[in-house]
Order: sequence, then structure tokens, then C-alpha cells
Amino acid sequence: MSIDLTDRIALVTGASRGIGYFTALELAKAGAHVVACARTVGGLEELDDAIKAVGGSATLVPFDLADMAAIDKLGGSIFERWGKLDILVANAGVLGTISPIGHVEAKVFEKVMTINVTATWRLIRSVEPLLMKSDAGRAVILSSSAAHKCKPFWGPYSASKAAVEALARTWAGETQRTALRITSVDPGATRTAMRAQAVPGEDPTTVQHPSDVAKAILPLMAQDFAETGKLFDVRQGRLLDYRLPE
Repeated sequence: MSIDLTDRIALVTGASRGIGYFTALELAKAGAHVVACARTVGGLEELDDAIKAVGGSATLVPFDLADMAAIDKLGGSIFERWGKLDILVANAGVLGTISPIGHVEAKVFEKVMTINVTATWRLIRSVEPLLMKSDAGRAVILSSSAAHKCKPFWGPYSASKAAVEALARTWAGETQRTALRITSVDPGATRTAMRAQAVPGEDPTTVQHPSDVAKAILPLMAQDFAETGKLFDVRQGRLLDYRLPE
């Protein structure tokens, strides 16, 4: 079943490559106007060309998510131009280093927390009023199985994704009586630059392509999607409930 997102306004972070790029492209194919954010201007321009090639439209916003004032300004700019936001895809993130916790440099830990956690909170704060103005606001927050597995040497990234899921679950609880629906996503192993950094010896053809993830999560942004506060596992293709430790 095709998803019609005609005239919906969708904001995607980390849109210059990987999951963000292909999610932005899928949204455009479905009719949404995409506000594409990333640091890499060249990647955004390539995305814009791809979106135009499928008959879609985009607004490119090159900036670094470490710039908190820019995140605040982004929300204001979206309000001035469109007066609302229908879809948020908080995808941008960094890995940091794979090393023992005690060996992680302070600047590396701080960058992971700034981009993955603080910027996500700042983005939520900036665009929540805009999502509330939509008749069916949808927020998709990219997470990772690292949030739950907490494997040795993955400390900063695991901690950051656990925090991101906590933010998403809390936000979902606060807005459950509204039209806003919020979903965390565990994409699983995906052929991205971050995956290559984390597992450099892996054959990239053995893991899923980011376009497959994009197609799998698009239904989470449809107006008729009714669930909130859950985790969507792309590999299983289903929503998972959270539960307390046993």
C-alpha cells in the first residue's frame, strides 16, 4: 500500500547520507516537502538532485547540530514559512570511539553526548510546538540496539542511545493525549559510514542497505499510524513494547 504524504512538511537531520538521505528521498517520493539538514553541503545538493528527479521538493539547511542556537532558529524559520511541521526524523548521530570507557577522551565523550543527546533534546524543544499544529504530527527518533546490549567498548554510543530512547519515551508519555505520535527506531546493522567505522573488517554487502531501512520506517510517518512510545525493530519488522528490568 502506497503512503500519501502530499503537502506534509518533513524535517530530516543527517540527511546528506545513509539512512537520513534515503528516508528524505522516500518522504519526497510520497509527496512530502523535505527540510533536509546536514553539515555536508555536497551531500545535501546530491539529495536535492535526487528528490527533483522523482518530482519532489526540498529545502536544504546546512548546519552543524552542535550549534544549539541554529537548532532554535530552525524551528522559528519553519514556523515563519509553513506555520507547522508534520514529520520529524531525528536521524543525525556520531559514533565516537570504540574503546574501554576509561580510555575515552573527554572531548570525544562530550561530542557524542552533544550531537546524539543534547541536540536531539534541543530539536524536540524547538519543533514540538510546530508538530502540535499538525493534524497528525509524527516523530521518528533513530536509536540502536546498542542502547540495550551495552556491549564492552561501546560505552559512549550505548549511553547516548539509551538517553535518546528515554527522551522519546518521556515525550510520548507527555503527548499521548494529542495527535502527535512518537516512535524510536532500531535499524539494525546497516550499510552506512558509521557502520564501516564501527566494524571496519565487515563486508558491507552482508548488511542491509539504508534504502531498505527508509522504506521500512516510512509507514511510521503516515497520518493513520496510531501507536506512540514504542520501539520499531526494522529487522523484525514490528513494534516492541518497553518493560522494566526483570
